[in-house]
Amino acid sequence: MSKDKNAPVAAPTPPVSNFIRQIIEADLAAGKHAGVTWAGQPGPAAAHAGAPLDSARIRTRFPPEPNGYLHIGHAKSICLNFGLARDYAGACHLRFDDTNPEKEEQEYVDSIIESVRWLGFDWGPNEYFASDYFDFMYEAAQYLIRSGHAYVDSQSAEEMRASRGTLTEPGKDSPFRSRSAEENLDLFRRMEAGEFPDGTHVLRAKIDMASPNINLRDPVLYRIRHAAHHRAGDTWNVYPMYTFAHPIEDALERITHSICTLEFEDQRPFYDWLLDKLAEGGLLARPLPQQIEFARLNLSYVVLSKRKLIQLVQERHVDGWDDPRLPTLAGARRRGYTPEGFRLFAERIGVAKADSWIDYGVLEECMRDDLNARAERRVAVLDPLKLVIDNYPAGQEEECFAPNHPQLPELGKRAMPFSRELWIEREDFTENPPKGYFRLFPGNSVRLRYGYVVKCTGCEKDAAGNVTAVHCEYFPDSKSGTPGADAYKVKGNLHWVSAQHAYRCEVRLYDRLFREPNPGAGGRDYLEDLNPDSKRVISVCLEPALQDARPEARFQFERHGYFVADRIDSMPGAPVFNRTVTLKESWGKVDK
Repeated sequence: MSKDKNAPVAAPTPPVSNFIRQIIEADLAAGKHAGVTWAGQPGPAAAHAGAPLDSARIRTRFPPEPNGYLHIGHAKSICLNFGLARDYAGACHLRFDDTNPEKEEQEYVDSIIESVRWLGFDWGPNEYFASDYFDFMYEAAQYLIRSGHAYVDSQSAEEMRASRGTLTEPGKDSPFRSRSAEENLDLFRRMEAGEFPDGTHVLRAKIDMASPNINLRDPVLYRIRHAAHHRAGDTWNVYPMYTFAHPIEDALERITHSICTLEFEDQRPFYDWLLDKLAEGGLLARPLPQQIEFARLNLSYVVLSKRKLIQLVQERHVDGWDDPRLPTLAGARRRGYTPEGFRLFAERIGVAKADSWIDYGVLEECMRDDLNARAERRVAVLDPLKLVIDNYPAGQEEECFAPNHPQLPELGKRAMPFSRELWIEREDFTENPPKGYFRLFPGNSVRLRYGYVVKCTGCEKDAAGNVTAVHCEYFPDSKSGTPGADAYKVKGNLHWVSAQHAYRCEVRLYDRLFREPNPGAGGRDYLEDLNPDSKRVISVCLEPALQDARPEARFQFERHGYFVADRIDSMPGAPVFNRTVTLKESWGKVDK
């Protein structure tokens, strides 16, 4: 197909409404962000500002931490943030929250960029890093100290945890909370100079240790880390906490709607407190960003925890970050999932305020719907059994013609070579047919799809009684598409490939990585729920047209499902195929 399969799709017409769209539309109607530009804003964001940014009516952002690979849950956030910016003629920033130097790597940055682009989204010049703003954040921290809103705490982590209080009991003031601004500034600057070892001091906000919201009980703003940063190198000895850095990044980039998942709802009061204090001091301009929370994606039969995904990779329960069984976007791409299928999935599940579980079958059905419309059809025999047509002339061969797509006649037809010996599926023959079995058995006739009608005459067996070949006779005037062929009425219709021309190759049959909908439920080790049959490698016979398949070319193998030529292991003239999804939901039939 000539269409660019990775091209961004047009906006829904009309867009599906949700509570976030209603907030945005109300803000636009009120002119809340009209005329907001980058003028006077400090930091690298201002230097990168251009016409697209100044003319944007809204600004959203997708802010991954570069400490792992993106997964299916991120796809929902990506589609939401970039989709809103697209639909309201705005801009969406790609920003890396790289505030933890010990866990971040350039490999993760590169993989995130590749995955977002693969999903069909573009951020133009708006690519930023938290580390772009480290200088400004350091100055902001000093301002908070001077204005009495932050202090250096020298308690140990254990002492801080013990004095924090509980959900029902207030916390206790640190004995260092009353330090003077001058003493706090001196200590903080010495922290940054590298004078103290890790864990000696932290910088905390001074808010309210008795607050019912535990996130307002003097949260930590900075900690000492003697670690090289993947971008800043050894420049810094103190690093901001994510909860301190993220609101500042939003404000400097003039984000209008900071959309995040529900676990950050309790952090919103601190988000607003911090930005208000910095705006009062003239460090930030109003209007300030608005944080809006939505329900994250909870998907059955997968784990989305970074810790668990890292464990699966490091302990080799899977074959790397792009293993087709993993819920990473790199794995989904290698499995043959499509960007269009993900965007369809995001649209179908919608945006809600309350957490809920989505069955994995919904994602699979979205992929089926998308692939059914775009994937060309091919024939593959996964469990080959030889069929010999005894009355077909030895050495003769001819062409049968099959449509490339039954609903897209403009894609034309392809030639399939036909010969005396064919491969059929082993399950398509039995000597003792059950009731309702319309395939091959002695004395029964079937149509070879796109070819002739044949009548089974018997079979060959080995010493163990296993069937090694099936014999039949064909009717020369029954070829599909020729005059008189319709006179043959049969109930069975089998797919096949020519034994002489078939392409033998490796096919990987992937299934769900876990056999339980909620891995690890009830306190058990989630690894106990791994599905031992999640990957099966077989040698199959394919029609010769598939030998030239390029990496990431997708097809429907008739009767078997949708398959993709592996983007890593396929070679020119020697593709390897992965099963993307079956033709219909089959998980309920799996013996658990």
